[in-house]
Amino acid sequence: MAYDAEDTRRRIFDAAAAEFAEHGLAGARVSRIATAARANKQAIYLYYGSKEKLFAAILRAKLEEVRVSISLDPDALAESVGQIFDWYQEHPELIRLVLWEALEAGGAPEENERGRREGFREKAHQLVDGGTAGHLPRDARVRAAQDLLFTIMGLIAWNFAVPRMCRLVLDEETDQAALARRRRTVIESVRRLATTPDASEAEPRGQGPGG
Repeated sequence: MAYDAEDTRRRIFDAAAAEFAEHGLAGARVSRIATAARANKQAIYLYYGSKEKLFAAILRAKLEEVRVSISLDPDALAESVGQIFDWYQEHPELIRLVLWEALEAGGAPEENERGRREGFREKAHQLVDGGTAGHLPRDARVRAAQDLLFTIMGLIAWNFAVPRMCRLVLDEETDQAALARRRRTVIESVRRLATTPDASEAEPRGQGPGG
């Protein structure tokens, strides 16, 4: 049978994604990845260079996957948020990878940070172009959209990032009915957050001309 480099690379990627999601960067073992991928360790280093670069490549690919799979429609924001909620429910490994990155890398910049920033800026500008906080100057609208985007991500991700906390706070086990209810709650919360305030409220009271 001819050697299929792309198939080997894919098997390594899939095995490493599962290993990193379960054990993090420090706890992951290249030997376990090789065994699960039915590949040798030399192939892993050949294709990805190091365990750290393999982790970065997987996280980058997963974030790109969600970026291209989901768009934020400012005219149907609730529906977009529901789709994002569903995506995270179907891909719990991304939440775990992001949490491991936060624990092990802290706030240090990473190699592809500029590219990741651009991806999130694109999402925020989708909200701006759709009229989010339309009563504000454009620079302020961009900042408001970024704040809204970050808040949306937190509202969704927390449902999958801390299962034990969910049980404690909600006093229930997570099942499909509970997730459906929390999905509705997130959507309604975002709908309220995204409501453009009346233009008369744009200036703090007492700070208008002559105030």
